[in-house]
Amino acid sequence: MDKKLISKKKPAFPITPLLSEYLSAQGRNIKIPIFYDDLLRFQGAIEILDENDNDTLWIRTYYAEHERDEIEYSLKQMYSILHSDGSDSIIPYINIDSIDFCTFGNTKPFRIKVRNILNDNYLYLYVKKADASRVYGLELEHLLSPNHITFLVHKDTLIEEHISGVAGDTFISHHLDKLPEQDRRALAKEFVKFNERCFVRLLADMRSYNYVVVITQDFDRVQYRIRAVDFDQQSYEGNPKVYKPQFLKENNALVNLSLEVLAQESIEQYEKEERSLLAKRATVEQERLEHLLHCMKNDNISTPAKIKQLKRGLFDLVGDVNFKKSKNMGELLSNAIDFIVRNYKNENPFIIK
Repeated sequence: MDKKLISKKKPAFPITPLLSEYLSAQGRNIKIPIFYDDLLRFQGAIEILDENDNDTLWIRTYYAEHERDEIEYSLKQMYSILHSDGSDSIIPYINIDSIDFCTFGNTKPFRIKVRNILNDNYLYLYVKKADASRVYGLELEHLLSPNHITFLVHKDTLIEEHISGVAGDTFISHHLDKLPEQDRRALAKEFVKFNERCFVRLLADMRSYNYVVVITQDFDRVQYRIRAVDFDQQSYEGNPKVYKPQFLKENNALVNLSLEVLAQESIEQYEKEERSLLAKRATVEQERLEHLLHCMKNDNISTPAKIKQLKRGLFDLVGDVNFKKSKNMGELLSNAIDFIVRNYKNENPFIIK
């Protein structure tokens, strides 16, 4: 796919009062001791290179001595809010090992390495400039995918937990060719389901470096799950194809793998399975999802031209007149979810109506 079909620089959209109210109702909106702009006051930085001495596009920041202690203490408090009860009781046992800044992408995040000094276990958290698109994407991932997401928002600052896994591009280049046949089929199945999930929930730009592959050892096999880690392109683009990872050239290896090891009947089966799962999750989370979609319908998270292009494209694909009537991205997403829920209920003879 031509990269021109994906916006190189998507604008950041502010958190509206309506979305802020939703986040407060769900415990996502909470006072935090440090803001994104506070971390921008670093005095110096050095490039971070990978094991092959290639630039990672991350830099390690350094702060003035009179500010460092205050910043680190605030970050420890933020870790406690995100992962514990928010009290200071765990602060003596954790250390801020590094504060890294990413020079690439829309959100330019800070990556904080937090280490337990008693056992050297560590994890990462991220501090980013809040963008409504990303917040909608994170919340939709939490509601409609098999994955739960922990994040917090306060004013113009977004704090996210780290999503563990092997970066998709790294997995494709270093591990894909080494997989045994059973694992190749398992990964292909997961890619088909991931592809369908992104399309239904209108999450775009899932190029291989925007998702991770999570590997879990089951008692008799290895399980694979593909998890999105970049949610900036939630319901923004106009071309329907960018919402399907299969059309992005960075994923060609996984597309070819799926076509090689899966029969067309299996691909269609897995797509239907994923739509059914999405319909079930949407039904279970109906009240919360409707609240979120109400915020999206009253928000501006795209351009009139892209909305017009997407409503026409979705109508051409599925023939549902509701797409033609949609006025914004929130209505388009609501109608997409409603479409799969209606089909699931109509096709399932065991549903009690």
